[in-house]
Amino acid sequence: MVGLPYDFLVNPLGAVRSTFEKALASGSDPASFDGKDWGAVDLFRQFLFDQGGLSQVPFLTPATVRWIQPNALVRFRGMIQDMLGNEFYVGAYEDGSKWRTNKFMDVSQFPMNSSADMRIWERRLLYCVPVPGQNAWTEISSEAVANHCMDWASRQREKRRRSDNEPTECFDMTASGDELPDSLNTKKMRDDQHPSPASEFGGGVTEGTSSSTGVVSGPNGNALPCLVKIYDSPESDLKLNDVFEFVGVLTSNQEPHVDKDFELSNGFCEDPSLQFRSDKVPLLHCFVYRKLTAQDFLKNSPTIEPKPHLIREIREGLLRHLTAILGNDDIAAHFTLLHLLSRVHARVDTIAVGKLSLNLTSFSKETMSIYGNQLSVTVKDLLPFTHCIPLTVEYLNSTSLAPRKDYDTNRLTTGVLQLPEGSHVIVDETKLEAGTLNSVGVENTRLLKDLMQLQKVEYDFKYYKMEMAADVQLLILSEGKSNILPADVVVPFHPSVVTSFESVTAEALEAWRWYLTTVRLLPHTIELEIQKVVENDLVAARQADRSLSPNDFSRWLTMGRLISLSFGETSLPLEHWEMAKELEKLRRERLK
Repeated sequence: MVGLPYDFLVNPLGAVRSTFEKALASGSDPASFDGKDWGAVDLFRQFLFDQGGLSQVPFLTPATVRWIQPNALVRFRGMIQDMLGNEFYVGAYEDGSKWRTNKFMDVSQFPMNSSADMRIWERRLLYCVPVPGQNAWTEISSEAVANHCMDWASRQREKRRRSDNEPTECFDMTASGDELPDSLNTKKMRDDQHPSPASEFGGGVTEGTSSSTGVVSGPNGNALPCLVKIYDSPESDLKLNDVFEFVGVLTSNQEPHVDKDFELSNGFCEDPSLQFRSDKVPLLHCFVYRKLTAQDFLKNSPTIEPKPHLIREIREGLLRHLTAILGNDDIAAHFTLLHLLSRVHARVDTIAVGKLSLNLTSFSKETMSIYGNQLSVTVKDLLPFTHCIPLTVEYLNSTSLAPRKDYDTNRLTTGVLQLPEGSHVIVDETKLEAGTLNSVGVENTRLLKDLMQLQKVEYDFKYYKMEMAADVQLLILSEGKSNILPADVVVPFHPSVVTSFESVTAEALEAWRWYLTTVRLLPHTIELEIQKVVENDLVAARQADRSLSPNDFSRWLTMGRLISLSFGETSLPLEHWEMAKELEKLRRERLK
C-alpha cells in the first residue's frame, strides 16, 4: 500500500496540491475556487481537531523560529495589532496543459511567464503581535519547546530519507540549507528571469521603515510578531485587538524578483508585506484560526464544574489570600475580588454595563512599596494579561497611549492602550508630583479618563478620530481620591498589620486562575421577585439620601451581581443583595 504523498506537519503544501488536483479531476473549474475551499482546509480541520493533530503542531515563538523549517505547519497565538488590507495574487495558473495553485504560498514552485492563463484571487493581510502584557506563566515552557524541536528534527530527518526514494513530484518542501530540485529552486527561477506570480502579488518581505516591524518586547525579553495571510474568511470574523490562534504554513524568507512591467500593466498595488523585514517578521499562511479567551491561556487547569459549593471553597481561599496581602483589610479585599471579576457584559448608549473600576486610596510611597508591590505581583500571578502604568507628569507628557495611523508607512502605530479584551491595568498614582502637562499630557489624561468611564479608546487617524470599544479592568492606587481617574468605587485602604508576601501552592494558583476566568463569564439574571425588592430598596435609599445618583444605584446593582457570581450563582438571591448593601455601607462609613 502506497502512503500519502504529503505530511500534514512537515509538508502541508502537499495536501493543498493533492486536494487541488483531485478537485480538478472531478471536473471542477479553477475559476470556481475563488474565495472557496476545494477540500484542503476541511482536510486540515479533520487532522487538527478530529484526529488530535493540533497538539503535534509546534508554536511559533522566538525559541522555536530558528528550528522550524520553512513550509512546515505551525501555530501562532497573538493579537491583531493592524489590518493591512487585502492583496491580489495569482491563485491558479495553467502550466502547459496542467493547472497549478499558489494558494497558501508566496513563491510558485514552478516557473511561469506572464502570458499564462491565470486566476487572480484575493487574501487579507494581518499584522499580529504577542498579546500585550501577557504574563510568563501563560507561556509555553522551555521544556515543551525543546521537546517540540527534537520531534521536528526527527521527523524531518525521516522525511528526507524517504524523499530520496520518491519521485520529484512528491518532493519534500522542508529542505533547509540544501538545494531544492532544479524545477523548484526559486533562486534559479530568479536567475532565469521567470518571476513567480506569487512573488509579484504576495511575495516575501523586505526592509520596512516602521519601528514596529521588528521584534517587539515581551515579558521575558524579545517576542515575535507575525504577518498572517487569511483566505476565504468573512471580514466580520476578525477584528482589531482580538486574540487568535492561527494554524498555517510558515513560509521561508524569500527575496522574490518582481517584474515591474508585469505588475504595473496589470494594475495591482504593492504588496503590503513588503514593508516588513523578512529576517524579523515571519509570514504565516493560515488554514484555520480560532478566537481565544483568557481560559485558553490557562495551564494545567483543574477539571472543576462551576458548581456553587466548589466555587465557594475556591472563593474563600482567594479572599483569604487577598486579605493577607492587603494587611488584613477585609473591606479592601472584598472590593478587590469584585473588581477582578468585573467585565463589560452589555452597552446601553454610552454606558458600559458591568465594569467596576477601583481606586484604593491612602497609599503612601512607603505602603506602596509593601502592599502595592504585593498586590501587583498577585494580580500578575492570577490574570493572563496585566499592565502597570506609573502615572507621572513625564510619563503623561511623553508616552503614546492611543494608537495612531502613520500614512507614510500606511501602518497603525500601536499605543499603550491598544489592549485585548480582559486586560488588567494598575495605575500607580503615588508617583505623581506637581508639574505642567503639555498638549500630549492633556490628551493622554483624557484618554485614560475615557477608558475608565466609557471603556473606549480613541484611535488617531490624523484626519478623524475613531472610538474603539474596550473591556479593561482599571485599578488605581493613590494617596487621596484620584482627580484624574474617577473610579466607580473609592475605598480608603486601612491595613492593620505588616505582612510579608506569603507563598502559594501551584494547585491553589491554578484553581484561582480558573475561578477568575470562568466565574466572570457565567450568565446572570435577576428574578422578578428580587427585582421588586431591589427597586423598593433603591427608592428608600433615595428618600433617605438625596445626594445618591443613578450612578450609585448602577454600582449597587453591579456589586450585587458580582457578589452573586463570586459564589457561582447565576441569579441574584436576596442574601447576596443584602451583602452588597452591607459592603456599600461599610465603604461609605470608611469614607467619612
